[in-house]
Amino acid sequence: MLALPRPRPLPFVAGLVAAGVPYLFAGAFAGLGGQAGSARAAAAMTLLMAVWWLTEALPIYWTACVPLLAVPLLGILGRGPAGDAAGAVGPYLDPYIFLFAGGLAIAAGMAATGLHRRIALAVLAALGTRGERLIAGMLAATAAISLWISNTATAAMMLPIAIALVHSLEERRGGERLARFGMAVMLAVAWGANIGGLGTKIGTAPNAQLAGFLERQGRSVSFLEFLALGLPLVVLLLPLAWLLLARLGRGDGPVDDARDEVRRERAALGRMGRAEALVLGVFLATAALWIASRPLTGWLAPRAPFALGSAHVEGAIAVTAGLLLLALRARGRAVLPLARLARAPWETLLLLGGGFAMAAAIQESGLSTWLAGRMAAVASLEPFAQVLLASVGAVALSAIASNTATTAILLVVLRDAVAPEVLATALVATAFAASCDFALPVGTPPNAIVFGSGYVRIPVMARYGAVLDLLAALVVAAWCFLAVPLILR
Repeated sequence: MLALPRPRPLPFVAGLVAAGVPYLFAGAFAGLGGQAGSARAAAAMTLLMAVWWLTEALPIYWTACVPLLAVPLLGILGRGPAGDAAGAVGPYLDPYIFLFAGGLAIAAGMAATGLHRRIALAVLAALGTRGERLIAGMLAATAAISLWISNTATAAMMLPIAIALVHSLEERRGGERLARFGMAVMLAVAWGANIGGLGTKIGTAPNAQLAGFLERQGRSVSFLEFLALGLPLVVLLLPLAWLLLARLGRGDGPVDDARDEVRRERAALGRMGRAEALVLGVFLATAALWIASRPLTGWLAPRAPFALGSAHVEGAIAVTAGLLLLALRARGRAVLPLARLARAPWETLLLLGGGFAMAAAIQESGLSTWLAGRMAAVASLEPFAQVLLASVGAVALSAIASNTATTAILLVVLRDAVAPEVLATALVATAFAASCDFALPVGTPPNAIVFGSGYVRIPVMARYGAVLDLLAALVVAAWCFLAVPLILR
């Protein structure tokens, strides 16, 4: 039986109070005419979700389900009870939900077979295993994996490797604790996962939120286009992260080479088995099809019985990959056991759907028109200032709230706050910047995961992370301002 979560009393009540504010100032919506009631109800739902998301009055995945009840009960879409109920459910079945689900299945397959460890150790061996090169290798290995599976799953997979390497180095020093170097290696896992997740649509939930949001605004972004936006940003940010972490790691003096430990770890894996080879083959084929999704969609669209976009094709590819991993067998056992698949963070799909549903409610209720009139001052700023404001705001908000909640809120707010000519640029910058909080454990799931290692101290993490936060906000704004108009024409 599913247990209902126990809310945090004060934040829970604060959300309910915030939801009542639009009804206290009902006259403010009078200019919308017949849509005033729907816009007021949408504002109430949005404020409720924003407060509950930011304060975690309830688990954020439960808050994401609010539109399923609020939209039909309050008549937000104005389609009648049945139409509003269908409109509330639709966003939870968006093609990007299936795309992200496929990514979770591939991550589960890698974890089940140990393929992620083989890839990570290969990168570490190639880049070096002494001191600062080990930090660079951990950053690069984590980022490389996080490009293709969620940053949360990547951090969880990489943390045991990082801990084993640091413990091995401590044993060589007679049990002396490598406090600062150990922290640098753990933060390399979190920061590498956050940065690597920027590279692809499935790397992190905000990317999928962004792609789905843009799709609903009439701008489809193919997997290759997203890769062209995100991958250079990964390349720009990784050296900045390494410079900071290398400085942190030097606090423990020269550190021995971890080559022997990496060799032992690789030797323990043995030769690649059939199960790993099958997962690797499915992953490579899936990635190739995702990259080729735009021409594939162009070939399929005229033959499809319904309007077909690249999101539908990419989602179908992802689901097919997941089903194939469930069906393939090695030595009489499923390559991806159902038990392993069940442990994937499926609740993330609810969060994506809730963000899409909130955005749809704001747009269709007329609330977006009302917001546009109230935020005209932002649109009057210089174009780059608008993009920079979006980037800095996303980094700042994600320091106190989850990156997924930050993205869900800011996308719908900025849609009507910035000038149309920089809208796409500001939205992309917002989603990227929301994954760029490196200062606090609450900022992103990888930050929280490595905090549990016992090596990470919040004051030191905050000091170094705040510097990278600021640098990342500037780099994201500048890169998006230059690249988005060229790539998303």
